[in-house]
Amino acid sequence: MARGSVLVRDAAQSDAAALVAIWNDVVTSPDRSSLSPTTTSHTARAILRLETDPSERLLVAVIDEQPVGVAHLRRAPISPIHDQDAVHVGNLHVLSDYRRRGVGTSLMTAAADWAEEKDSSHIVASVAASARDSNRFLARLGMGQAAVVRASTVAGLRTRLSSAANKSITTNVVATRRLMRRSRATT
Repeated sequence: MARGSVLVRDAAQSDAAALVAIWNDVVTSPDRSSLSPTTTSHTARAILRLETDPSERLLVAVIDEQPVGVAHLRRAPISPIHDQDAVHVGNLHVLSDYRRRGVGTSLMTAAADWAEEKDSSHIVASVAASARDSNRFLARLGMGQAAVVRASTVAGLRTRLSSAANKSITTNVVATRRLMRRSRATT
């Protein structure tokens, strides 16, 4: 099979349906099961919003006029207490049938080009911890692990927080009773 060349460009309204297919490919993975699939109209609105925001870009990688990869770029401070900006690369995804064809490299090259254009000296990329191939790809590009990003639904977090609070109260009561028993035994 001949390889078409990879073209990376900003997403356009006409890409909405193809982007939905790419997002849904991401959402069907087990580690993303809490995400709901998106719609073409919602994606078209998001593309329109991103077109007007100078600190964000939605890149599409195209082979033979078909979108096969995507990356969301956001220019923001590297942390809340630093003045330095970074280009944050998120939602980096290449359809599985098009991997190992230079699509990811082309997307990351475009991210580096935009970072240089915006005088940002850092690039931060986020991929799922379970995305072994993506993590290996970024490691081959010289990107080290700087953090672990965890995600949850608000309802799921609230459930865990309330059960953790109840557990710690129970644990404190048990510990207090043990201390009281020990002090009575020594007197």
